[in-house]
Amino acid sequence: MTDDSQNPGVRAALRHADALDPVNASTDRFLRTVEALTEADAAGPTLIPPWTRGHVITHVARAADSLCRLLTWARTGVETPQYASMDARAAEIEAGAGRPVAELLADSAESAARFDEAVRSLSPAAWERPVRMRTGELRTAAELVPTRLRELEVHHADLAAGYTFDDVPPEAARWIIDDLVAAQRRRSGVPPLRIEATDTGLTHELGSGGPTVSGPQADLLGWLTGRTGGSGLTSSDSGAVPGAPYWI
Repeated sequence: MTDDSQNPGVRAALRHADALDPVNASTDRFLRTVEALTEADAAGPTLIPPWTRGHVITHVARAADSLCRLLTWARTGVETPQYASMDARAAEIEAGAGRPVAELLADSAESAARFDEAVRSLSPAAWERPVRMRTGELRTAAELVPTRLRELEVHHADLAAGYTFDDVPPEAARWIIDDLVAAQRRRSGVPPLRIEATDTGLTHELGSGGPTVSGPQADLLGWLTGRTGGSGLTSSDSGAVPGAPYWI
């Protein structure tokens, strides 16, 4: 009997699957927050108005399903759009936003389980097959795992239900920032910028000659995702923190 774990392709797939550990930990934290909500809480405001918490929770669930469609594309080689259309995406979120907390929780858990299963079912070859996200960006299946982590952590903070960017584990925050900066580098017209995390040593540079924005990594994450105006950060450009590049 052969030991498949010695196959380089299989070893690579197992390493990719290991990246699910922080995703699953993030999922557990998100689910605990949702479970603690009252019905009134679920209808309350978030960091991304006019969405309520019900909208955000529904979006996280439907986003997981959208990534599953992309993973199906990677697995089968048959083009499967992330969403049928942006109108359909918006309609799904609106339709699910007003559900009771118990339904929001069950949907969140079930969609997360589907994503986990879809990732673990990929063959070694499927991990490196490029698929196209709704933004037009090409990503391999391996690159969709941090996309899921980003969705969970940023939208968990968006719930404004006790979990903030300070609560995002430093390694997860770094992974998300790396992912955001990589997306910016694929775009044209992004203004030059350097970011420096004063507490973790993370640095990134977009182009050259731009201002340096520095501060705690959690504050950088909130700013880069457009959730904060740069509170806690400083800029080398006359002290005024510029607006963050459009992030998605």
